Amino acid sequence: MNSELSFSAADMAQTRFAVSPMWEVVTSYRLLHSARETPLHRRWTAQVRPRLAESGLDRGWLSVLIPPDGYLADFLNPTPADPFPTLADELAAIRRSPVDRVHVELDMLATERDHSRSARVRLLRQDPQAALEKITEEIGLYWELALAPYWDRIRRLLEADVFHRARQVAEYGAGRVLGDLHESVTWDAGTLHLVRRHCSLTRAETGSGLLLVPSAFAWPRVLTRSVLPDPPQLAYPARGIGTLWEPRTTGSTEAVAAVLGRSRTHLLAELDTPASTTELAARCGLSTPGASQHLTALRDAGLVSAHRAGRSVLYARTTVADALLSPTG
Repeated sequence: MNSELSFSAADMAQTRFAVSPMWEVVTSYRLLHSARETPLHRRWTAQVRPRLAESGLDRGWLSVLIPPDGYLADFLNPTPADPFPTLADELAAIRRSPVDRVHVELDMLATERDHSRSARVRLLRQDPQAALEKITEEIGLYWELALAPYWDRIRRLLEADVFHRARQVAEYGAGRVLGDLHESVTWDAGTLHLVRRHCSLTRAETGSGLLLVPSAFAWPRVLTRSVLPDPPQLAYPARGIGTLWEPRTTGSTEAVAAVLGRSRTHLLAELDTPASTTELAARCGLSTPGASQHLTALRDAGLVSAHRAGRSVLYARTTVADALLSPTG
């Protein structure tokens, strides 16, 4: 199915970008929930899938609302009010989802997969407010397990894409940017053409303007949302995804070790991917209490962040620490 989205001068004027945590939630969950293996994200999925299974999130609310392919519940992707909404902003918008819209989207999900006997679906129909509260709680848990430890790295990729394309708009105009989003998207004479679409996307079914959302996990496809009166949303693969999970190159750590000490510098160097205190202690030849003490000091200095993952805490290196350890830092 192909789609055509026409643009008036007003639509062009209302075209904008946003970095959306919720789009990363739905696209990353779909990737984890799918049997399709994506080499680009293999390092991430290998770490996150076991956490998902242990927590039961692979069979919770999100498994009903985000099937491995096809339509997913649009109320999970509310229109961001600004270019860089927080997850809390978007969860609040989800909790405000109109009841009639939730029911319509459940019906749309049911045309592809019949979840009518699911206790979760019954609750969502009968008491949407209570169900939406449970859904947002589950999203918060998923975020902590799957995305929060990696968010600095993902956000940098998405923001870099937005800044690059904003510069393109300034230099060449919006038409060039719209035609350069993805191989399945072309721009011609005031119309955006999308090929091989599962769902249609036309101006009659959407509001004015267009919201463009770069995503680390949408590859290799683009995803769309069309819900009146909101502007249509198009989530497309961000530039540079191929390097997202590559180990960050570090220069000589001697100068850093002279300031932080060898143990703390070694811990930072080992945190190219998030890890628990026990894992880090084993890698660095430290006792678990000793590693915990060093990690607390590094966290207080803003060099690592801590994220609850089930019964353990995962530590992740911050952008400040990345810059400190980089060869040009």
